[in-house]
Amino acid sequence: MGFAAIARVTETRWITCSSLDNVGFGLKPGDELPIESTLCNEIRDHRQPIVFDDASVDGRYRDHHTPRIYGLRSYISMPIIREDGTFWGTLCAIDPNPAKVNDPQVIGTFKLFAELIAHHLDAGDRLRATEASLDLERELSDLREQFIAVLGHDLRNPLAAIDAGTSRLLKEGWTERSPLVLSLMKASICRMTGLVDNIMDLARARLGGGISLDLKEADLGETLQIVADEIRSAHPARAIHLELDFQRPVVVDSLRIAQLFSNLVSNAVTHGLHEHPVKIVGRHGPDGVEVSVRNAGPAIGKDDMEKLFLPFKRGGASRGGQGLGLGLYIAMEIAKAHGGTIDVSSDETATGFTFKMPNGR
Repeated sequence: MGFAAIARVTETRWITCSSLDNVGFGLKPGDELPIESTLCNEIRDHRQPIVFDDASVDGRYRDHHTPRIYGLRSYISMPIIREDGTFWGTLCAIDPNPAKVNDPQVIGTFKLFAELIAHHLDAGDRLRATEASLDLERELSDLREQFIAVLGHDLRNPLAAIDAGTSRLLKEGWTERSPLVLSLMKASICRMTGLVDNIMDLARARLGGGISLDLKEADLGETLQIVADEIRSAHPARAIHLELDFQRPVVVDSLRIAQLFSNLVSNAVTHGLHEHPVKIVGRHGPDGVEVSVRNAGPAIGKDDMEKLFLPFKRGGASRGGQGLGLGLYIAMEIAKAHGGTIDVSSDETATGFTFKMPNGR
């Protein structure tokens, strides 16, 4: 046979995957034939081989359009059926001259080769699935190790503070310093609560199909003002400037959006230069809502930039700081849940995080 090919055959396409062309038929891998001009289109429907030695004397195919279009006399094509029973394509061979192909041994050989091709396709899919599963297991294993190490480290400090405060109260009884000790213990409890809340959000994002939302119309400007006021109360020495221009309410989960911007603004306060204000600029743009949080300071390093939104990853500037390293990760998950994104820009003078949410939200 002068030409042989493995072809991917769908309802609309006939694509050459591999070919051996000794008669100048002209098909190379990636080339296509009109699906309706091929006999493989019929094989896709009935899933049976088509074989004839000489189309000119074959009662069924002497007037068929395919031999006439392509000038072929002899033909054999075997369906390639996947393990799950789906039709994938054909193994076919043609020649402009008659040939003895309608023979049990030839047909059996083609059938074995077609089964071998299907086996390799299935094996390739299984290998890719196994590799993907292995990559996921490695990721989860790394995540578990990071979770245990970071959580153990970050819970130890507030637990130690509560233990020390309790021991002091038991030892000294009520003194003039007791209210201060209790306030410090309460702050430690609040910190532990925040850590647990972040862990719950991580579990929802990674294992629960994403962070769920309670969507309602809200005044985004009011939400941002509340976030700024809360962070000012915790950092009275830091200036936070707002420039907001929202012409209409937006449909969001207000609590989640507040959490998103609380993480971004807290991040800006922590890593920005103290003598420069943190700037929050929000507006309705042509493509939807856009809010940016910018702080003056050195650029984020390339290595840190690549892992900003990964869980349990802290940038170099924040090593030794408090937190699980989940703030930016959770902020991004909240943005995704709203159909939005968070973009980052950073140079030697300033760093900005910009939340964008399309119209309709």
